[in-house]
Amino acid sequence: MKQPEPYQGFEQGPIRPPSEAASLLIRITRNCPWNRCTFCPVYKRETFSLRPVAHVLRDIDTVKECVEQILLARRTGPARYGDFNRAALSDEAAFQAAYHFVAGGMKSIFLQDGNSLIIKPLDLINILKHLSTSFPMVERITSYGRSRTIARISDEHLQQMAEAGLNRIHIGMESGSDTVLKMVKKGVDKKTQILAGQKVKRAGMELSEYFMPGLGGKKLSGEHAAETADALNQINPDFIRLRSLALPGSAPLTAQYEAGEFNKLGEVDTARELRHFLGSLTGITSAIRSDHILNLFHEIDGQLPGDRQKMIDSLDEFLALDPEKQMIFCIGRRSNRMSHLADLNDPRLRDSVLTVCKAHGITPDNMDEVIQTIMQRFI
Repeated sequence: MKQPEPYQGFEQGPIRPPSEAASLLIRITRNCPWNRCTFCPVYKRETFSLRPVAHVLRDIDTVKECVEQILLARRTGPARYGDFNRAALSDEAAFQAAYHFVAGGMKSIFLQDGNSLIIKPLDLINILKHLSTSFPMVERITSYGRSRTIARISDEHLQQMAEAGLNRIHIGMESGSDTVLKMVKKGVDKKTQILAGQKVKRAGMELSEYFMPGLGGKKLSGEHAAETADALNQINPDFIRLRSLALPGSAPLTAQYEAGEFNKLGEVDTARELRHFLGSLTGITSAIRSDHILNLFHEIDGQLPGDRQKMIDSLDEFLALDPEKQMIFCIGRRSNRMSHLADLNDPRLRDSVLTVCKAHGITPDNMDEVIQTIMQRFI
């Protein structure tokens, strides 16, 4: 007979969306139940498991106690982390999470890891109710979710999850092209992506869908942009978040790239693909967010449909530049010397980037190879 898993204390997983930086992280599952996507380096060679619900509830209770300690100490004066007797803490990991949560304003909670909705719906509803009772001040409880998993959850259970406090789901669509999805072993098709997104919206939850510019490579760039836009047009998510393709060393797609089996887009071609994508988004009211360091353009950020042309104009401005100016901007952004296209108008910034390019032999012809090296540091 299998022995029950012993409680080892408060747990946190390795990732969360950038928009959840201030959130309390509550780990419900460990790793990813699919874990075959060729572009993803996370969880590879790790085993997926469900945490016992009793352990999750205990985590929540422990963090709640820590939050109460911190708030009590703050009533009598500043309470910095170093002011607390760490030796007396029953669970320092929980205390660190609570301290970060309080410092962030206690507005949001994120459920980890890669697909928390895979647990039994009633178990998740139980956890959500306990979170809402323990932290009634929280405005948002969110989670990652795979489209294939969500498509299998009944509308009734999704509605109950929303009523229990789950009010935003992050889905990594990555692409709406069945060809691209199959190529990168995403384990889902376009039809299921659309169904899952529509189900989340029907349940009354906010939906963030992630698009990965460059995932189709040069061969499938046009299809990748058009099919993803078509899928999103049918869903109308609250947020469309951009995550430009990078090639971390441990991702299977990187090995394919190094073997010449995947032809990666450079910066200029990725801008063309992004322009195609934005031009194909019609009839929706989503917010576009470029909230990740891997994205080249801060300018691609706005609300559809009103800001659509402004974002397209920024890409057209970049694409109309001569190759040297495109290089200056790309190297400037990737080296943190520039943040917006308008920085090209600053002679001091422009000359600084040109000096770097000359010192390292960077030209318009080899800049993408250099940027690939730079990007490895961000991953």
